[in-house]
Amino acid sequence: MTVTASAARESAVVEAVPKGLWIGGDSDAAGRGVIAVEDPSTGETLAEVADASVEDGRDALSAAVAAQEAWAATAPRERGEILRRAFEAMTARANDLALLMTLEMGKPLAESRGEVAYAAEFFRWFSEEAVRIAGQWSTSPDGKTRLMTMKRPVGPTLMITPWNFPLAMGTRKIGPAVAAGCTMVVKPASQTPLSMYALASIMREAGLPDGVLNVITTSSSGAVMEPLIRDPRLRKLTFTGSTAIGKRLVEQSAEQLLRVSMELGGNAPFLVMADADLDAAVDGAMAAKMRNMGEACTAANRFLVHESVAADFSSRLTERMAALHVGRGTEDGVDVGPLIDEVSRDKVAELVQGAVAGGARVLTGAKSVGTRGWFFAPTVLADVPPDADLLVEEIFGPVAPVTTFATLDEAIDGANDTEYGLVAYAFTRDLTTALALSERLDTGMVGINQGIVSNPAAPFGGVKHSGFGREGGREGIEEYLETRYVGIRPA
Repeated sequence: MTVTASAARESAVVEAVPKGLWIGGDSDAAGRGVIAVEDPSTGETLAEVADASVEDGRDALSAAVAAQEAWAATAPRERGEILRRAFEAMTARANDLALLMTLEMGKPLAESRGEVAYAAEFFRWFSEEAVRIAGQWSTSPDGKTRLMTMKRPVGPTLMITPWNFPLAMGTRKIGPAVAAGCTMVVKPASQTPLSMYALASIMREAGLPDGVLNVITTSSSGAVMEPLIRDPRLRKLTFTGSTAIGKRLVEQSAEQLLRVSMELGGNAPFLVMADADLDAAVDGAMAAKMRNMGEACTAANRFLVHESVAADFSSRLTERMAALHVGRGTEDGVDVGPLIDEVSRDKVAELVQGAVAGGARVLTGAKSVGTRGWFFAPTVLADVPPDADLLVEEIFGPVAPVTTFATLDEAIDGANDTEYGLVAYAFTRDLTTALALSERLDTGMVGINQGIVSNPAAPFGGVKHSGFGREGGREGIEEYLETRYVGIRPA
């Protein structure tokens, strides 16, 4: 059998990544066994990585604790320069990093390249923030005391990252921690660990000292993470993932009163007002829905469209969705890759089937694709009943359910009728309507006339059951800093 050049390159990219636990500078710790990393487009094993035990987790935290004091004392400029070098290395290796991500996660190469660029920008942004950490100096109201505040790193941090954006969710946490002077233990998702191990290699080459960044993969996440969360040496926990798991982690974190950041689930409404530019709205809908095959907490989950334009919008959206090409992300011309695994694909199918059984009309899709891998066709549903589960649950797949509204108040009430509050999208050409939506939508982020809001220079985060804390922007580094006040009585 002849191995094609592309297959040979795929193999080489996977082979080049470290696959042992990364603890205190040792990037080849064996763990207690191995975890198989699968290609979701075929279901076949790509590689095997080490499977950490509870003891391995404690060793990783010990390494972070041992490195904390020296790392916190490192000059801010040097911390920033490490991040800058890492940004440049990621940019130079974008094609290999994108291919690696596509192989383990499934998204088309074009999307993976976009994520690499987005992920690298967090390093560039926080390389510039590292030297802008500042306190204050003032005189007390009675004039007798000088009030000084200073910022200091929170300390050793546990980071738990998801599979859907395996690089960007890492750099969005690692960047501000490095800039602030915090050491880290990172636990990437077991479905997509290769991207994080590649990132750890880049950080070492960029000059990050041993022990500052430790990476462990495990098939027993709860058993390995809980002892670390309850360990008095840990000072912060940051998690991106489901709301259900996030709630459990918050409960565990209470024992040590950890600083906690939670970026959890979403149920983003996408509002199309009567006066919207429908071409722009459809473009925005495609971006908000189909980024990452819909496997994003920011994905548009519910399309609320004014009844006067609903038929036209649905027709245009259906045409665009039906034209998308589904296939393996490494192939030319592919727009939509597989979902992450069989369980996820079956959940999406179940949600669609439930809506159709309740009266929803299928405008396109609504079926699995192929006999290998975990593919689901881009889907548009109309006349979705208000009690359908896919309007309540996070779909995490390429499905666009369309409902209608008649008034602005009805649209806002419908958009806010969810326990989640991460992001909302709205399309309108009226400034007054745009301001009303910006103020009344109960979410941490709002996109007006755009289908993507994520930006390294802006604070990312939600309210209600979508979590708390912010990542990115000026606010992002504050999550890794404590404020110390010093009172000084002049002589």
